[in-house]
Amino acid sequence: QVQLVESGGGLVQAGGSLRLTCAASGRTFSSYVMGWFRQAPGKEREFVAAINWSGGNTYYADSVKGRFTINRDKNTVYLQMNSLKPEDTAVYYCAARDRWYSVTHEPGYDYWGQGTQVTVSS
Repeated sequence: QVQLVESGGGLVQAGGSLRLTCAASGRTFSSYVMGWFRQAPGKEREFVAAINWSGGNTYYADSVKGRFTINRDKNTVYLQMNSLKPEDTAVYYCAARDRWYSVTHEPGYDYWGQGTQVTVSS
């Protein structure tokens, strides 16, 4: 009942910035937790950031802390990525889950977008 669509990916040089957008539609309520995950070639999908949809509480993976910022506005969530590194190259996915609990745990998310490619050149 919930659809998530990511956009904003692309090619950027190391040190540059990019903002990803995740638009949610369908059955969505204010208490949903929204998260960003990413999957690099040959790697498993990993947690990036999460935000409480109504309260604005945030949590970041250590690998992106201080460089990435998650934000939201109504049924849209953003991932502002600054000081990008080649290691950030991956397909980025947004996801939604029911509550602020174990937000880094991938299977806890009920809905997923199709992903958007981010490529950071050196």
